[in-house]
Amino acid sequence: MPESETSRVAQRVRVLLPLPLAGAYDYRADPTLGLQAGDFVQVPLGRRQVVGVVWDGAPSEELPDARLKAVSRRCELPPMPEATRRFIDWMAAYTLSAPGAVLRMAMSVPAVFDPPRAAVGARLTAAAPEPDSTDVGDKLRLTEPRRRVLRAMRDAPPQPVAEIARVAGVGAGVVRAMVGLGWLELVDAAPPVQAAGEPAGIAPELSPDQRAAADALIDKLQAGFSVTLLDGVTGSGKTEVYFEAIAANRRVGRQSLVLLPEIALSAQWFDRYRARFGSTPAIWHSEVGAAQRRRTWRDIADGSAAVVVGARSALFLPFARLGLIVVDEEHEVSFKQEDGVIYHARDMAVVRARFGKFPAVLVSATPSLETTLNVERGRYAALHLPDRHGGAALPQIHTVDLREHPPPRNAFLSPVLREAVRMTIEAGEQAMLFLNRRGYAPLTLCRTCGHRLSCPSCTSWLVLHRRSSRLLCHHCGHSAPFPAACPACGAEESFVPCGPGVERVAEEAAALFPEARIAVATSDTIDGPRAAEEFVRRMETGEIDLLIGTQIVAKGYHFPKLTLVGVVDADLGLSGGDLRAAERTYQLLHQVAGRAGRAERPGRALLQTYMPEHPVMRALVGLSSGRDSRDRFLAAEADERQRHNWPPFGRLAALIVGGPDARAVDDVARRLGAKAPHANGIEVLGPAPAPLALLRGRHRRRFLIKARREVNLQGEIEAWLAAVKPPANVRIQVDVDPYSFL
Repeated sequence: MPESETSRVAQRVRVLLPLPLAGAYDYRADPTLGLQAGDFVQVPLGRRQVVGVVWDGAPSEELPDARLKAVSRRCELPPMPEATRRFIDWMAAYTLSAPGAVLRMAMSVPAVFDPPRAAVGARLTAAAPEPDSTDVGDKLRLTEPRRRVLRAMRDAPPQPVAEIARVAGVGAGVVRAMVGLGWLELVDAAPPVQAAGEPAGIAPELSPDQRAAADALIDKLQAGFSVTLLDGVTGSGKTEVYFEAIAANRRVGRQSLVLLPEIALSAQWFDRYRARFGSTPAIWHSEVGAAQRRRTWRDIADGSAAVVVGARSALFLPFARLGLIVVDEEHEVSFKQEDGVIYHARDMAVVRARFGKFPAVLVSATPSLETTLNVERGRYAALHLPDRHGGAALPQIHTVDLREHPPPRNAFLSPVLREAVRMTIEAGEQAMLFLNRRGYAPLTLCRTCGHRLSCPSCTSWLVLHRRSSRLLCHHCGHSAPFPAACPACGAEESFVPCGPGVERVAEEAAALFPEARIAVATSDTIDGPRAAEEFVRRMETGEIDLLIGTQIVAKGYHFPKLTLVGVVDADLGLSGGDLRAAERTYQLLHQVAGRAGRAERPGRALLQTYMPEHPVMRALVGLSSGRDSRDRFLAAEADERQRHNWPPFGRLAALIVGGPDARAVDDVARRLGAKAPHANGIEVLGPAPAPLALLRGRHRRRFLIKARREVNLQGEIEAWLAAVKPPANVRIQVDVDPYSFL
């Protein structure tokens, strides 16, 4: 055996792999690697090589070194920070997920762990002659094309070869030849996503309330962990306030993370950011390309990306010097991830800030009941912006009682709303009709036999999209052409649409207002950043008179000419038995009403409803006179939840048993039911078929576990699951703090 193998004592390390495994595995490593916790390493797993992270804790001594597999290499990357590792361990325990499954979200760009790719740009080397030099050696020729390249690259950053050739007016072969001569060297031409330091943009003049709130947030940057609710009416300038905190955080060399619920569609937010900071932040969401994701991940890891704005997955990026997290629209349901590791990004952002010992800021005009209760109990601080920026008034909100003012037969807009839209358009202003339902009609049935067109893979009806003449399932994506005849009875042309979607409302509006320029805004028509930018441009330039949209236009947008918002079906979200139904409906309608009258022109919102006496409707109507109606509504909602021990006063978890074989799923559900915990303070409901009992071809049964706050809910569920081993084709999914009950 070589002397190097016998004289050195192998280092034993624990390596956590980004796989749903029980925990970290032990490996031996050459001590010259000097591995520390957080280092990214490549290790063998079976017949393949996998990149993992050297994890905290002492390795096991059960196996001798000779039986351990060896670490293959250390990746040349900054180590994963301790705060990130502790966050991953905590989140795995809280969500009852495998630590490796959580780690996988922090290692979502496999390409960053590969050896450096081929260089994509070139820059001058120290050996490059001066452009006007006459002494470059007997065997080298300083031709005029080469002189032009030298002049073009003087004091220039690395550039792609094709760009150098274009600027210098030469062929790419000239540039490559200069690389061969040693006058240029190939490097990574991509600049950092965003440099830290003093922002280059223009800071706006803040109102006294905004300035006081901004100063309070800045003071918290040096005070360790804290959570602050930035609570302001729609249009009060909350974004500009937290921009001030981001600017101060940049000045001390620390990174900031902003979480947005609809980042791919947030065109106006980015415009405001560029105006304030003179640059674009690093962006992280599912539509970012692979090369950009790799570059962004590395820039975040080495600290050169000062500000990152992203979807919920950005929480797991390897920040080198994170010093602030902002969760904008903290009440948004889209911050809850329902697949894989199930978690709520708002709550996990608070935990991440606690481990990093820095502030978290939660921003909303309609804060969640959970956040409001934490403020009342003193766990969170609160800053309030009571007025709209620039003196704009809050919109006047009124209900339209559909019992007294029903729409005409086969129509959905009441005479009151029709007249309001007509007057708004005639005044040269913009109107918006809101209906949170995509497509043309949510249900299509045969008038001959009553057959309903439903999804073959889900317990749901197919939604007619007339523009594409197709039927879509909004749960699994199944698509089918609209049938010419009923598949049940064979009757031709017998299908009739039932209920409205935005396409059907747009059809009605086009007939009512033939001269109006109408646009439909849904996730079907605004499917990415470019489409969002074009939509914003058309609204801002007045190319749209009447906008008809779903919830993607309900928040964040600022259109000065938009003075009327009409909600077609304000009662839509109040049914279904969801414990948060009233709260969610209030938040959504408050936000959509807040799009009206955000500049000097006054705005109003009309809510079509069959229940004008409902507490949600009364609270919304009362908003015009101040925030007291909101606080009264939240207090009443809190009393109702507390009376029944529902969150945030009690705890909930859901178990979803699913699989392709209904009998196997039912068998596991029965066995789980027989072993259900009945300790003091725990109540188990179920098993019962989920409302979506068939989803994407998988049969689903649900348990709901209800417990008092002081109960160790995770421990009880772990012990329960350990008592029942499901077959391979049945999966048990745990959702701690469920938001969806489908």
